[in-house]
Amino acid sequence: MEHLDQLSINSLRFLGVDAINKANSGHPGIVLGAAPMAHVLYTRFLKAFPKKSNWFNRDRFILSAGHGSMLLYGLNHLSGYQLSIEDLKHFRQIGKTPGHPEYGHTDGVETTSGPLGQGISNGVGMAIAETHLAAKFNKEGYEVVDHFTYVLCGDGDLQEGVALEALSLAGHLGLGKLIVLFDSNDIQLDGKTDLAFSDDHKKKFESMNWHYQKVSDGNDLMAINKAIKKAQKETDKPSVIEVKTIIGYGTSLAGTSNVHGSPIGEEKANELRKNLNWSYAPFEVPQEVYGFYKTKVYNRGSRAYKKWINMISDYQEAYPQEAQQLKAFIQEQDSLELKDLPTFEVGSMVATRSASGKVLDGLSKKYPNIIGGSADLTASTKAKGADGHYSKTNRLGRNINFGVREHAMGAITNGIVLHGGLKAFSGAFFVFSDYMKPSIRLAALMQIPSIFVFSHDTIAVGEDGPTHEPIEQLAGLRVIPGLNVIRPADANETKAAWLWAVKQHKTPTAIILTRQNVPTLPCVPFETFEKGAFVVSKEHERLDGILLAAGSEVSLAIEAQKVLKDLGKDVRVVSMPSHYLFEKQDKAYQESILPSNVKTLAIEMGSSQSWYKYTKHVFGIDRYGLSAPLEVVIKAFGFTKEKVAETFVKL
Repeated sequence: MEHLDQLSINSLRFLGVDAINKANSGHPGIVLGAAPMAHVLYTRFLKAFPKKSNWFNRDRFILSAGHGSMLLYGLNHLSGYQLSIEDLKHFRQIGKTPGHPEYGHTDGVETTSGPLGQGISNGVGMAIAETHLAAKFNKEGYEVVDHFTYVLCGDGDLQEGVALEALSLAGHLGLGKLIVLFDSNDIQLDGKTDLAFSDDHKKKFESMNWHYQKVSDGNDLMAINKAIKKAQKETDKPSVIEVKTIIGYGTSLAGTSNVHGSPIGEEKANELRKNLNWSYAPFEVPQEVYGFYKTKVYNRGSRAYKKWINMISDYQEAYPQEAQQLKAFIQEQDSLELKDLPTFEVGSMVATRSASGKVLDGLSKKYPNIIGGSADLTASTKAKGADGHYSKTNRLGRNINFGVREHAMGAITNGIVLHGGLKAFSGAFFVFSDYMKPSIRLAALMQIPSIFVFSHDTIAVGEDGPTHEPIEQLAGLRVIPGLNVIRPADANETKAAWLWAVKQHKTPTAIILTRQNVPTLPCVPFETFEKGAFVVSKEHERLDGILLAAGSEVSLAIEAQKVLKDLGKDVRVVSMPSHYLFEKQDKAYQESILPSNVKTLAIEMGSSQSWYKYTKHVFGIDRYGLSAPLEVVIKAFGFTKEKVAETFVKL
C-alpha cells in the first residue's frame, strides 16, 4: 500500500470518528471498515468533477448504507465538493451534514439514502436510465452518455426485500454498468448477521444473473482495484464485489456490533490513533492528502468533463437534431397544453384508468423522454410505456416490465428520475401503494417529480374484496408533506392531472384512478384545475349547502344534487381532486369555493379522516370493504344518490 493511500484512508477514518464523537451520535463502524474500498473507488475509478457536481455524464455513486454518511462526507470533502471542515464539525446538526445523506441538501449526494435497500434500488433505476439514454443518443465516436453507477451497500441492505426485488430485475435486464461494492462484515445492530441470516451470497447473486467476485481482505487495495477493473469489463451483467471487512477496524471494539451505531468516545479514539499511528489532531487532514485527492479525483474529473464538453460541441455539429433533443431532455423543457392531449366527449362513460392510458399514449408521442411501466398490471392500470418493452435487447423500449415488484418499482422509478433526462412513472393497484410508501415518501423528501399511477381506487374494485379495496390509503398518502395526490373525477380531470404531473420539477405526483366507468364532465380550464378544488355544478338561486367530493364520487354528488333540488335544497357540487393544490390557494379563493358558514358534506368511498379539515360532516368508509359485484358493494355502503341526499338533509 502506497504511503499516500494509507494516509488518505486514515484521514477518512478519523474524519468519521472525530465528527461522530463530536456529535455524540453516528455510525463509526462502517467508516473504519469500508474506507479502503471507497478510497480506491474515488481515486482510481470515479468519473466526477466536484466543481460541476451535476455534470450529466458523471459516474453516480450511492452510499446505500446511508448510516455511514460520514464516509461519504469525508470523501466529498477531500474531493473538493462544497463541504468544508466546519460542515463536518457540525455533523448531525442543522446544516449540510445530516445523519443520513440527503439529495439536494448536500453537494455531491446522489440520493437520500438510509432506509436500507432504497439506495441500491435507486441505483438500478439510474443504470436503466443510462442504458436507455445511451442507446438513444450515442453515435459512433460520440459516447455522450457513458458512465457507471456505483453502489456501496452493507449486510443490512441485502436483507431488505426492496433490494432483492431490484437486484433480481437488474440481473434480468443485464445492467452491466451497475457495480455494487458490498461491505461484508457479518455484523448488524443486534449482533452477528448469522443470528438472522445464512444465505450464500455467491449463489444468490449468480442465480440472479449477477457477476460475483470476492475480496477476502478489505484492506487489500490491489485486490479491490483489480476487482473493480474486472467488473467494468463485464458488460452483460451487473457486478457485485463482496469485500470482507472488519467493522470498527483498528479499535478495541472491532468486529462487534458495539461499534455499529454508537460513538467510540475520546478514550477509544486515542487508542485508535496509537493503533493506526495517527499523530494528527481531531479534524486535521494532512495537506498531502488534499493534494492527492486534488490530483486523483478533482483534476482527473476536470479532464473528463472538459473532454465531454468538447465532444458535445462536436456532436452538436455532427448531429444537431439529436443534440437539441438531448439538451431538452437534460433541461426538462416542455411546452405542453391541454389541447395537445386526447379529447373526451362530455357525457361519455370512461373509467379514469382508461382515460389515463390514452393520455399517457398521447404524452409519450409528444415527449420521447417519458418512460415507465407497471408491476405486472399493465392490462389493468393502463400505465404502459411506448416503443416496446425495455430489455437487454431493446434498450430503446420505454415500457418497463417491473414484474410483481411494487417495492422495487417505486425506488427504481425514483432512481430514473434522479439520474436526470427522463420523466418516469410507475403503475399499480392503489391498495398496493402500501408496498411503495417508503419510495413515495422519499420522492417527496427529495423533491423529485416521480409519477405514481394507481388504479382500482375504491370499494368499486368489487369481487376481489377487502384485500384489494383501498380504504385508508388516500388519507395516508395525503398526509405526506410535498406529495400531490390527485384523484380526478373524470377523463378530463385525469388529462389535467397528467399535464400537471409532467410539468413538475420538484413535486412527485400520485394519480388515483377508477376501475369503473364514470361520466365525463365539462372540461375546466387548466388554471382552474391547478387550484385543487372548484365548482363543477353551481347552486341555482341560493346556497343551502355544498356537496364536496373527489374521484367517482363527484358524479354521485351531482346526481344527489338533483335529488336535493326536488326536496327544495339548493346546493353546489365541488370537485376537489387535490387537497395539496387547494391548500396552496389564498384564503379568499378557498372561502369562495367552500364558504365556512355553509353546511358542507364531504363524500368519498374511503377513510373520512382527510376531509375533516374542510367540514365536520363526512360520508366516508371507516371499515374494510366487501367481496361482491361493485354495484352491490357500493349500495351496501350507501353510496347512492338517495342515501347521500338523505344524509345531507339530516345534517
